[in-house]
This record gives sequence, C-alpha cells and structure tokens, in this order.
Amino acid sequence: MCQSADVKQAVLAKNDGLATALRDDLTRRGLIVVNLLSSPGSGKTELLGRVLARAVQRGISVAALTADLATENDARRLARSGASVKQVLTDGLCHLEARQVRGHLEGWLPEDSELLFVENVGNLVCPASYDLGESLRIVLMAVTEGEDKPLKYPTAFGTAHLVVVTKTDLAEAAGFDEAAFRTHVHRVNPGVEIVRSCARTGDGVDTVLERALAVRDGAPVHSPPLSPRPHVHRPDGAGDPHPRVMSAPAS
Repeated sequence: MCQSADVKQAVLAKNDGLATALRDDLTRRGLIVVNLLSSPGSGKTELLGRVLARAVQRGISVAALTADLATENDARRLARSGASVKQVLTDGLCHLEARQVRGHLEGWLPEDSELLFVENVGNLVCPASYDLGESLRIVLMAVTEGEDKPLKYPTAFGTAHLVVVTKTDLAEAAGFDEAAFRTHVHRVNPGVEIVRSCARTGDGVDTVLERALAVRDGAPVHSPPLSPRPHVHRPDGAGDPHPRVMSAPAS
C-alpha cells in the first residue's frame, strides 16, 4: 500500500511540475490555455467551433487541440473556423496530461497565438484530475444530462473556473430544472459563474470568448475549492470521492 501511495504521489508531482512549467512558459509568450471538460455529447465541439470562428473574425490568433480516443472528426469540424487545429489521438487513454499537451505544441503552435483551447477527452472523471497548464478551466454540461450532474461529478465541477450549460434551446423539452442545477453547482463550487449557451443561436459564444480574453489580459479567475488530483482506479472500483467537496457550503 505504501508503494502504491508513493506511485500516486509521484504521478501527481510530475504532472503538476510539467503543468506549472508549461503555464509559465506560455504566459510569458502572452498565451493562455483554456481546458474544456465535459461528457460526450455535451455539444462541446460545436460550441468551441463557434468560439474559434468568432475569435478568427475578430482577428484574434487562436488555436485548438482536440483529444479523442479515435478518429479525427472533431479536428475537421473545428478547422472550418479558420483557426489552427490539431487532433490528439490518445489511443485508449481517457484523459490528457501536461506532457502530451507540451509535446503536441512543439513545432505546431503558431508563434503569435494568444489563446489555446484544449478540448479534453469526453469524460467527467479522469480529465478532471490533471492540470494541463491551463489558466482557465471550463466545465460544460448539456441540459439533457440532468441537473444533478454536479453532485455526481463533484471533482469536475469543483475544479472549474467557469461552468457552461449547453443546448439551452432543449431545456423545456428535457424538463431541465435550471434553478436546481445552479444550486447543485454552487454546492460543490460556491460562487463560480454559470453561463447559458446555445450553439445553434450563438447564445453564450461571445461570453465564453470574452472570459478567455479577460484571463489573457490579466483578469483574476474564480478560485474553485478543489485542485486537480490524480484519479485513482481502485481494485474495489470505488474511485476517488474527494470528500472535501461535500463540506462546501450551499449557495
């Protein structure tokens, strides 16, 4: 058991060190990383494509890394925005790590880039545990997923600097209880901003872009109650409950 704990701490320390160094390096270049986390099917790619297109229209130098276990479908979709896009195939790995992000940036990232969006693997468990060197972490959830999602995945929502609820045009049909959702989000992450979005209508696109630009320009970000920690695949299947989040006060 001691050896296992040591291994976990080593994984955490190595990733944290690489993430901190990457963040420092990119910040000196005037570039920030935005890490996007969500379940599969949340509309993350569609919203990101709209954000990238808006940035390009405004003359902002923006780039995106998009991660999937297989296919380059999302990279092709995002490239329609006119932004620089690169696909990361994880070959079965359910999350990105800082070393992968740094490795994929070398020799690819345009020198004048101001914003780098990283579309993480669709998963609210493992990706939440790894700092990628981001300055802004956005967690997205579609109205079709149910308003109790923040309570089921407290680590993801508890590490977010910004929460975006997507597909709001379907809220009524899905029976989405937005008031309950907001209560649940603020239970695990008091004070975090919640943005409503709909890629079809463009609602929320400018807000997401403006939040990223504000961080680029030095604006402070919301301080979430949790920090990324390595996810633990325990033999009993229990995972890592991060019990600290349950003591967060309700809003």
